[in-house]
Amino acid sequence: MPTLPLRVLTHVPPAVLARVSEARPDVEWVEVPQEGPAPKGVSGEILLTAAWGSPNLGELVRAAGVRWIHTVGTGVDRFPMDQVGDRVLTCARGASAIPISEWVLAVILALEKALPDTWIDRPPERWNAGELGGVYGQTLGLVGIGGIGVAIAERALPFGMRVLALRRTSQPSPVDGVEIVASLAELLARSDHLVIAAAATPRTRHLIDAEALGQVKPGVHLINIARGSLIDQDALREALDDGRIARASLDVCEPEPLPEDHWLYRHPRVRLSPHCSWIAPGALDRLFDTFVDNLGRWERDDPLTGQVDLKQRY
Repeated sequence: MPTLPLRVLTHVPPAVLARVSEARPDVEWVEVPQEGPAPKGVSGEILLTAAWGSPNLGELVRAAGVRWIHTVGTGVDRFPMDQVGDRVLTCARGASAIPISEWVLAVILALEKALPDTWIDRPPERWNAGELGGVYGQTLGLVGIGGIGVAIAERALPFGMRVLALRRTSQPSPVDGVEIVASLAELLARSDHLVIAAAATPRTRHLIDAEALGQVKPGVHLINIARGSLIDQDALREALDDGRIARASLDVCEPEPLPEDHWLYRHPRVRLSPHCSWIAPGALDRLFDTFVDNLGRWERDDPLTGQVDLKQRY
């Protein structure tokens, strides 16, 4: 059971932490430096930190007696897990699912309805003319069906899309109407719009490589809202150049930020945004809400949500 009163060490600046501290005024919040030695005599069983941890993480958690680390972020691919030891690590998994899923539907509709190309600012040559696509009856493929994948599926199904998903376990679909496929090859061959929504781990690095891109349905729309490391960008360029991929809508890339002269900025089939699909009113609050909820669970000795498997690194 946690000690009382509950003390939380934090790398989060007080101005950013204000909403959380207001929600839990009974908690003692202790700001600690991210670099250098741990402050002498500091102690606390919980550390609230950034998605990339801190240079002094290992020393700090050992010196302070930390038992639980929470990272304010949905991905942990940059977190120094070798410094966690036997402590519990949680993240804000799923907190950004709503805005990211809206972004995915937006880029799908933008492609099919030729937006913004069909907006006009002068009389066109012809009215009631042109070629537009539609999502009704199309197949949406999801590489991963965690919190974000579920939110995407729940929004795509009402549009009349067929939704397929590949998941790393043998569990059934968490969403009625979503078909779980047996292999990545099957998903690639059947998808009109392919969404990369899996975690970035050593096992998923370059999951979408030259071999995978050789199996896609011709003219597929590739969407990445996970991490840039899941796609081999050299292989992607070849698939874009020869038309196997009609469009790549990328909210993430590798590295971030990209060098100024990178080809992704200029390719006519690429729509690149600066890792902003998670942004929406209240987005930051939702990231912290998962921590507030877990504080209550910690006090009640209930299982924490968003717990990271340190072996799987997810």
